[in-house]
Amino acid sequence: MNTLLQTPNKNPFVHRDIDWLSFNARVLQEAKDSNNPLLERLKFLAIFSSNLDEFFKVRVSQLRQVKKVEKELHKKLALKPNKILKQILEIVNKQQQEFGEVYSDIIKALASEGVKLIEDNEFTDEVLKEMKAHYDTYLNTSIIAKTRDELTTSFFQGNQIYTVITFENSDEFVVITIPVSEQGRFIEFNIKNETVIVFIEDIINRNVSALFKDKIIQGCYQIKLSRDAELYLDDEYEGNWVDLIYESLSQRMKGQPTRLLFDQHMPKALQRELRKCLGLGKVDMFPGGKRHNFSDFFSFPIPEKKKHLVNETKIQLKHHVLSEAKNIFDCIEEKDQIVHFPYQSFDSVERFVEEAAVDPQVTRIKISLYRTAKESKLTNALLKAIEQGKKVTIFIEAQARFDEANNLKWGKIFEEKGAKVLYSIRHIKVHSKILLINRKVANEIKRYAYIGTGNFNAKTAKLYCDHGLFTAHKEITKDLSQVFKVIERKLIIPKLKHLLVSPFSTRSVFENLIRKEIKNAEQGLPAKIMAKMNSLEDKKMIQLLYEASQKGVEIRLLVRGFCCLVTQVKGLSENIVVTSVVDRYLEHGRIYIFHNNGNEKMYIGSADWMTRNLDKRIEVLTPIVDKEIFSELKAILQIQFNDNVKARYIDASASNEYVLNEEGKIRSQYAIYDYLDENN
Repeated sequence: MNTLLQTPNKNPFVHRDIDWLSFNARVLQEAKDSNNPLLERLKFLAIFSSNLDEFFKVRVSQLRQVKKVEKELHKKLALKPNKILKQILEIVNKQQQEFGEVYSDIIKALASEGVKLIEDNEFTDEVLKEMKAHYDTYLNTSIIAKTRDELTTSFFQGNQIYTVITFENSDEFVVITIPVSEQGRFIEFNIKNETVIVFIEDIINRNVSALFKDKIIQGCYQIKLSRDAELYLDDEYEGNWVDLIYESLSQRMKGQPTRLLFDQHMPKALQRELRKCLGLGKVDMFPGGKRHNFSDFFSFPIPEKKKHLVNETKIQLKHHVLSEAKNIFDCIEEKDQIVHFPYQSFDSVERFVEEAAVDPQVTRIKISLYRTAKESKLTNALLKAIEQGKKVTIFIEAQARFDEANNLKWGKIFEEKGAKVLYSIRHIKVHSKILLINRKVANEIKRYAYIGTGNFNAKTAKLYCDHGLFTAHKEITKDLSQVFKVIERKLIIPKLKHLLVSPFSTRSVFENLIRKEIKNAEQGLPAKIMAKMNSLEDKKMIQLLYEASQKGVEIRLLVRGFCCLVTQVKGLSENIVVTSVVDRYLEHGRIYIFHNNGNEKMYIGSADWMTRNLDKRIEVLTPIVDKEIFSELKAILQIQFNDNVKARYIDASASNEYVLNEEGKIRSQYAIYDYLDENN
């Protein structure tokens, strides 16, 4: 059962961190699902592990910081960090046990398919010979070993695995670094025309005794440390904000330890020594299997002739209009266009910028970049535009967690080439995915825009389900120019007529739209809200949804991640149904539809119904005014509501019960691909 808190009106509210663990449990369900290809199941274990690592680096670290707040303030803020932490640890321990069982089942199934990831008891003489040769050639000189006396907290890096080695007849131990980044985690050998795969740490463990000639190794135990990944940028700091972030990045690798994963067979005395060395409490010690850092399984080798062990290839669809357009600007001016990733190619967005870069009529390009690819056609096109003499304004979000260094690198490159580069405003992120191009046509400046739900990143556009609108709508593009003036510090408050922009108008417009549905329901008129988002957390929005449900408004939500609203509570939320889809692609789009007594209103954009998205970030959502695009997006959303293969009900029990329907199987992500293929 989830931890239920209360909204301001004493209504139930699930703690976001507890419900996030329910989301990660859905990822684990995918790893367990025998209908998924075996290597895809292994990949879901990697996703689960990677998600959990970030959860401890960020969310658990924040709870630990809250614990330091005075108890009197805890009461005023209704904070219960100890209770939440205790429940988190209980849930995580159960999930880790299930994780180990699922992993064991997958490895056995892979072996039956001829993909052999072998363990200690399976090493033949031939395998041991190959392991020694590999160690002598590639690993012997790269081993870093520290004795107990030489160990310091700074030696342990987050997301790095280590082996703790003990010796016979001795209390001494050493810790060695496993050089995964140099070699990869999985080493393949061809033995008797058969491919076997060995963990790199096993190669080291079997051969490292040569470093300790006068000692006999007794045991090898793998450990992994998670660290606080937040950058604590206090108000007292002065100077360049970007430089401060740059300087702070090094702190992340040495942040406060938050979790030590260790082999459950490790001797108790050794556990105590490591705790002491790292300054950890008992609650920070997580016993588990002998393997850690399962995110490395993202790079697990796929043997030739074993393609059935991965998902079937889905060729990205060409956009039926944009791909054929001779001039993308004329095409957009004639009619709004919508693209859907990853079903359709990101090429259309790249082409938009590439054509703008060389079009002599284009005078100005403005774009906000939240998570920039390390290198891409889009960034190259922006550099080309600068070379061509266009006025290019680029906003770089320097506070995009785990992408700060790459974003800042690109900021410097753009600056050096002559672009006007702007960076984060303190305490507020620019999370919007927006692009505005000015073009001089017959002595008139015309604006063309792209407003999306996902980042300008071609790599993630192949993995994330997102939507992007191309428009030359005069009022929408005028509003967008106001947004960029805010980002450029030329305006404090934009004058908006069509766009929803946080922190200025998004909350108030959404609240008014919900209240209108409530009013319609009270008058006996049809009233309905349909929405898709990543997370639902804002207490005021949840309270309004409860009120709407009580008045008879039909509410249908699709929430991928955590959902703090409690569904199906008698007299409160009986009219609210929430499902979540976890499948081969990451659901990332945001779509909001309000019945509005038959005159439906739809918005798409970057904002979830979270307090930070409504009040603390610059977010942009656009209305969908084109009737064909409206119908297309609504049809896609309805397909997802009808999913009965990968959808789960979200409720207070946190059981992640699958949606079942005997009338026929609908796997929404595949059905959407077919829908777009047939209708484009």
